[in-house]
Amino acid sequence: MNVYLIPALAVVIAIVFLIIKILREYDRGVIFFLGRFQTVKGPGLIIVIPPIQQMVRVDLRTRVLDVPTQDVISRDNVSVKVNAVIYYRVVDPERAIIQVEQYQIATSQLAQTTLRSVLGQHELDEMLSERERLNSDIQKILDKQTDAWGIKVSNVEIKHVDLDESMVRAIAKQAEAERMRRAKVISAEGELQASHKLTEAAAVLNQQPQAITLRYLQTMLDMSHEQNQTIFFPFPLEVLKAFKPPVKTREESN
Repeated sequence: MNVYLIPALAVVIAIVFLIIKILREYDRGVIFFLGRFQTVKGPGLIIVIPPIQQMVRVDLRTRVLDVPTQDVISRDNVSVKVNAVIYYRVVDPERAIIQVEQYQIATSQLAQTTLRSVLGQHELDEMLSERERLNSDIQKILDKQTDAWGIKVSNVEIKHVDLDESMVRAIAKQAEAERMRRAKVISAEGELQASHKLTEAAAVLNQQPQAITLRYLQTMLDMSHEQNQTIFFPFPLEVLKAFKPPVKTREESN
């Protein structure tokens, strides 16, 4: 009796292990009945009756997809190498299994082509200075195209934009020229503002001749505080008026 009981018990245990499936909190099981989709089960303990039922396990956690380095030619005909990282997750296990053969590979290939297509429509300066906008554009395009597969693309980040050494030197020269241009513009604006202030100061001093004397004395005081070898002699400003040419009236001019 025991000789037949042990094999029977082993068969029962094997069948139980084949029938009972345990899915974690982040797993879902897509159940097929005789080849046709039946339902999505999980998490927890589920029962699958082989061979009339089959289960495909789907992970719902967010996945990180590292997009390989892509050769991109920008709109201004500059060759660059760009790579990115994409965060996505399965939101509909049924469509992820039925609508596409391998959603991981399909998402990776779509991400590569979309990265080349989107970046090829922009100039190099935009790739370097407007990454946030480019990340958003790529994310929206990928999310729209993968929606039919039951996949949600939550974020896209461009990691590196590699340039040739010659292009790096050219960009450095361009940046240096831009800084020099800004410095010259700022200096010219400062001279213009200073000229306006000097004109206003001259108008005020012209209305009050005593102010010129006070300014003269203040300048002498400032020079005396400095430790230098400069020697100066006070010179009355009234003496200079004797050398000033007389102002001709209109009648004398005629």
